[in-house]
Amino acid sequence: MIDAGLSPEMLQKAGHLRVVQQSAALCFRVKQGRPEVLLITTRKSGRWILPKGWLMDGLTPSQTACREAWEEAGVKGKCATRVVGRFSHHKHRSKKGSVLCIVDVFPLLVQSTADNFPEYGQRKRKWYCPEKAAARVNSSELALLLRNIGAITH
Repeated sequence: MIDAGLSPEMLQKAGHLRVVQQSAALCFRVKQGRPEVLLITTRKSGRWILPKGWLMDGLTPSQTACREAWEEAGVKGKCATRVVGRFSHHKHRSKKGSVLCIVDVFPLLVQSTADNFPEYGQRKRKWYCPEKAAARVNSSELALLLRNIGAITH
């Protein structure tokens, strides 16, 4: 597992924040022998991220990641049950306050993409080589994980 650890900034913030768990899908495909990663934009700021979300009752963390991949990116595929990486991010929720999210990442080999899915029109999605994907995300922890996708996909 690639554990990017908590950055010094996140450790400082963690002292006064509630810590919650999320699951993310590292959606990938292999094209011409090389891995590509699917990133999506957030609904509000348009930043590039992985499909992720809060754990869902009745679903395992990997099943939650798979569901988020469908709802947010319109992809279906084979999702691993093992965590391959972890990163953190700070989330401010207007009514519930700020939290520190620890995100477990599950690889999902994309087998199909849909033109119509629950959050279509709210997000953009785009395939990137791992290095470009790492350059697009704001999190240095997530970027480290993306740069090491070769170890994850083999």
